[in-house]
Amino acid sequence: MSAHGHVDMGHTVAGWTGTTLALLGTTGAGAAFCAAWAPGIWLGLALVAVAGLVTWLLHLAGWGKPSGPRPESEWDWRVRDTTARTGHADCLGCRAGGPRRAGASALAARPVVSLSAGDGRS
Repeated sequence: MSAHGHVDMGHTVAGWTGTTLALLGTTGAGAAFCAAWAPGIWLGLALVAVAGLVTWLLHLAGWGKPSGPRPESEWDWRVRDTTARTGHADCLGCRAGGPRRAGASALAARPVVSLSAGDGRS
């Protein structure tokens, strides 16, 4: 049992990769700042931007997680998200992934209403 209790901490390949790249970028930019090396500052900040892009692409590829808690069987960080292909409902990253993902996630978020033949509508 972890120190945080029995909860989904959201550890994913996308999360760990993005965090590691962002940490390296900020460390590099900070070291370059201390050394007064301006190109190093920009290189470190560029790596932070790349970290965001890589995290987003990994999320779209299924190595992230949808919003909210996951079933306990999917808590391991190496488990792929099978719902990422069609997009997650209410996920800004999935909507930014293109119209196909945005449309699929919007349909998933909308409740299904069926009309019967005898409801009086024509």
